[in-house]
Amino acid sequence: MPPQTAPSVLAALIGQGIGPSLTPPLHELEGQRHGLRSIYRRIEFHAEQDGPADLARLLDFARRTGFDGLNITYPAKQTVLPLLDELAPSAQMIGAVNTVVFDGERAIGHNTDVTGFRASLDDALGGTGCGRVVLVGAGGAGSAVAHALVMRGVQSLTVVDVDAERAAAVCHSVQESHGFTAASAHPEDLPALTAAAEGIVNATPFGMAHHPGAPFSAELITDRHWVADVVYRPVDTVLLQAARKAGALATPGTGMAMHQAADAFEIFTGRTADRSAMLADLNALIAAERQEQHAPQI
Repeated sequence: MPPQTAPSVLAALIGQGIGPSLTPPLHELEGQRHGLRSIYRRIEFHAEQDGPADLARLLDFARRTGFDGLNITYPAKQTVLPLLDELAPSAQMIGAVNTVVFDGERAIGHNTDVTGFRASLDDALGGTGCGRVVLVGAGGAGSAVAHALVMRGVQSLTVVDVDAERAAAVCHSVQESHGFTAASAHPEDLPALTAAAEGIVNATPFGMAHHPGAPFSAELITDRHWVADVVYRPVDTVLLQAARKAGALATPGTGMAMHQAADAFEIFTGRTADRSAMLADLNALIAAERQEQHAPQI
């Protein structure tokens, strides 16, 4: 009898500027732990030159060539919506998709940013409630975080953004999906808001290498706060450093990044992800990347 080959999983990430993404190795390493022949590719999709028709062709090609699923990132999370046959509840409430799974001829969209942040908060807070929370940033990540916070039973939620319309839109989305009334505010209101809150979440790009610094003054953080950041490269953002210095509970973005990848892996394969191992993989990949960046040039 010919030797049996291991079952395989074929997936890809579609988006712009995804060369540095750690999602492919994270999925491949988890696949190997399950004895799978895991192949994960990157497919560039540029906002300036690619449109819905190009994305539709990519989806059709992936389906016809045997891909199990796709991860979708900027700028295609909303462009992909009308191209799908079905939306899971997570994608319906956010109005954005970051994971597509193929079921025969059908393409089903999910949003694991929501579930990923909620799981990371469960890890950090355990059985403790969220309390009153200030969410800074009302973009795509902010919308997912807002829904996750409400689903976890937040006492009150204020969405802060320089764009008042964008903050109001997140509040409206939360109201429509959960019947929960959130408030919107401007960054100048942060001193009073944080003084009355237990939790603070950064869902802005501040803290990333190309957006250095913090989204607000570190002086607003005290030892009675918990502080979460969606940024995970670098892991130790300026905001989280300030939070620890103030004695606050600091939650890095690696938890959300790992959980959203683990959720996608489970959707693609139907297998239970080893989340502890995936978090260790992610931290190792980030450490190796940092070491390579600081290695002397010969």
